This record gives sequence, structure tokens and C-alpha cells, in this order.
Amino acid sequence: MIDTVNGAASSAIIYSIAETAKANNLKPFDYFEYLLTEIPKHTDDRNTDFLEELLPESKTLPEHIRKPKKAEEK
Repeated sequence: MIDTVNGAASSAIIYSIAETAKANNLKPFDYFEYLLTEIPKHTDDRNTDFLEELLPESKTLPEHIRKPKKAEEK
């Protein structure tokens, strides 16, 4: 899979998304699952503004994809 330039580039993109999700206290698997269910809903949209709501730092992401806060952070 990563023995080609395109495969390596794709892997780098996926890894970057996963690490950014972790840095924003998201559960990477749940975040990817959310992205893969939400993005297809907009395949006919000409406006891409909805993508901002899907960014890892978005405050509008559902609570179930966020890691639980530690006791001292509450």
C-alpha cells in the first residue's frame, strides 16, 4: 500500500488526520466513522462550507466522538 508515491501520500494524509483528531481530544476511529457517514451526505453540494463543521477543532462535532474529560479538567 505504501510502496508507491501515491500510497505513501495517502497514508500520510490519513495519519495526519488521525493525529490531529488525537490532538483535539477526539477518538480517531469514531471521528473517521463520523466523517465517512457525514461527507457522503454532501456529495451534491456545490458549497463546501459544511467542511468547517467537520474539522477536528469544530465545537459542533457530536459528543460521542470526543474523549471523556479527566476529572481535573471538568
